[in-house]
This record gives sequence, structure tokens and C-alpha cells, in this order.
Amino acid sequence: MTAEHTPRIALVHDWLTGMRGGEKCLEVFCELFPDAPIHTLVAFPEKVSEAIRRHPIHSSFLQKMPSVEQRYRHYLPLFPTAMERFDLHGYDLILSSSHAVAKGVRVPPGTMHISYVHTPMRYVWDMFDQYFNRATMGSVQLALIRLVAARIRRWDVRTADRVHHYIANSRYIAGRIRRIYGRDATVIYPPVETSRFKVSTENDGSYLVVSALVPYKRVDLAVAAANREGIPLRVIGDGPERARLEAMAGPTVQFDGWLPDSDIERAYATCRALLYPGEEDFGIVPVEAMACGKPVIAFGRGGATETVIEGLSGVHFHEQTPDSLVQAISHFEHERFDPTDIRTHAQTFDREIFRRNISEFVDEKWGEWRNARRGDYRRRADL
Repeated sequence: MTAEHTPRIALVHDWLTGMRGGEKCLEVFCELFPDAPIHTLVAFPEKVSEAIRRHPIHSSFLQKMPSVEQRYRHYLPLFPTAMERFDLHGYDLILSSSHAVAKGVRVPPGTMHISYVHTPMRYVWDMFDQYFNRATMGSVQLALIRLVAARIRRWDVRTADRVHHYIANSRYIAGRIRRIYGRDATVIYPPVETSRFKVSTENDGSYLVVSALVPYKRVDLAVAAANREGIPLRVIGDGPERARLEAMAGPTVQFDGWLPDSDIERAYATCRALLYPGEEDFGIVPVEAMACGKPVIAFGRGGATETVIEGLSGVHFHEQTPDSLVQAISHFEHERFDPTDIRTHAQTFDREIFRRNISEFVDEKWGEWRNARRGDYRRRADL
């Protein structure tokens, strides 16, 4: 963008409560557009990076709700209203980063909206039953949340056309956007800091899981497979499933909780392979393991089908059952993988590639938008 035609940009993000994959994308947006303010439902700046904290952050009325830092997800019924109350008049371009409601922000006439979608809200669409069920709540509460989810789904579809251009974080999510919103999306894979990792030929013989311990991650499959085959398994991560998983684990399974980044990097470098049994939108963890030259045994659905390439960087299993995973591990044991080739593949998802692709996409779409509006002005002047 030339200085003469630089648009006034606002960034929109669902919430700022930690540094996960979505925040890594937002961090790059902040670097590309250093003057852009951030609009978000709730924000706890001490939990995000300095690159994000440097920007003016505008939170919604939810920021003042009781116990919001611990219970912000409990205010789900209010998310659409809170997002719609942001006043974005005076901006030329809105760039949203959305895995919940950010894509539904109200956009003033004459303003272009580009939305980077990590996923349509998984907990009201495809994964509702995994988030909300009789095991996690009572029947009355479940009935109420079903009504709330139905209302949010209607809102989510109704606001789909507030976005002029969709970007999806994988072909898998582009398909979900097409199915739910009826819109096409350009795929730009999210940033992975592959430069943090070095290729390793070390192998301590153990398999590795790095994951939040929540039901849809299906870490139970890895534990069951390790029990059955007596193979060493190291689980790095924490969450509400931890007690259940530890109770079912045999003597070859070790739980370490969350560890510092340097320890996780070391775990990648020394493992035999990463196990990735969940269905994910993209999945940064497998790419980090591959950046160390380590192969991945992944469930063959979702983003892992785009990052884990059979014969090059790992193998897939095709049913979320212990039997299927055990068969994949057995197949893996007879394969040979080149660590350097695996790392080279991982580098195609590097942060700098994401940065360049986002910058070029925004430049292109902004140029088209500006030229189209100039044409409108000329046509009106000729009338």
C-alpha cells in the first residue's frame, strides 16, 4: 500500500485471554498494521504478547460482567449483541480474526470487511454434542443451551454477508464456510514459527502427545493404544479430562502437565513420533513436531490431511478407535522417514509465508475495492 492510499484499518478479534493459534494470527495482523486498534469482547492484556498490547484495545460491555476473567464463555448468549455494538464508523477496512462471533461485527456502508476464519463456531455447529451433553450438565441446562445455540446459528448465517472476503485457515475450513455460510474462501494457512525449531535425529523411543486435555482432542485413544501395545507415551498438556485419562493410563504413560516452550521443543526433538488423534481445523502442533523432523501419526480428517502427508511426514488412521490407531502405529514402525525432508515440508507453513500472503491479499482486495468505488464516483458524476 502506498502512503497516499493507506486505508484506516480496525482489527476485530473474539477475545484476548491467552496466546493460542488465533492470537498468533492476530499478532501478525498487528505487525502489518501497527496503527490499527483492536476491538474484542473481553481483553486481559497481560495474557497476550507485547505486539498485541502495543495496540489500543477496545473491549465490549462484557468486560464489566461478574467473574468475566474466569467465566467469559458463560456469557455466550450475549456474544452476538456485544460484537454488534462496536462502532466502526471512520474506518475504511475491517480485518477480523474469527473463531466465534468476530466475523459478525457490523460494518458501516463504504467499509470493506475481510475475515480470517479459524472456524465457524464449532460449539454451536459441528461439535455441539462434544461441548454440551448430559455428562457435563443437567437436562434443564442442556435444553436451555440448545435454544441458545439455535439462536446463535441463525445469527451466524444471517450475518455471513457482512464479510466481503473470507480467508480460511485450511481447505477443511473453507469447505465448512461454504457449507454453513454459502460463501467461498481463500485458503491461507496460519503461521507456525518453524524457525524456533531445529531438525533432530534423536529418538528416545517414546511417542508424544501435546494437547489440551478436553474430550474432542481424543487423547483417550492415544492412552488406550499405549496401554494395549505397552509403548511409552508422554502426554504434555492439562485440562478437565486429565483425571479420567490418568485413571485409565497404564504404567507406560506419563503425564507432565503444561511445560515451558523450551521443554516442549525438547520433547519434540527427542520423541519417536507425535500422536495426533483429534479432528482439528488446522493444527499447529503437528507442524511444530515436523519442524523438528519428527513424523506424525494423525487422524485422517480435518486440517491434518493437509499438513501430514502420507509417506513424507507421517501416516493417517481413519477411524477414531484404539484399533485404528494401533494399526497406524504398527504401519508406522515399518516405514522410514527423512527428518530433513519432514522439516522442509513444515517450513511451507512458516510465519513469514503467512505474513506475506496476508499482506498481498489485503493489498489486492483493498486495491480492487478502492478502484471500484472510484468508478462509482465517476458514474455518479456523469449522471
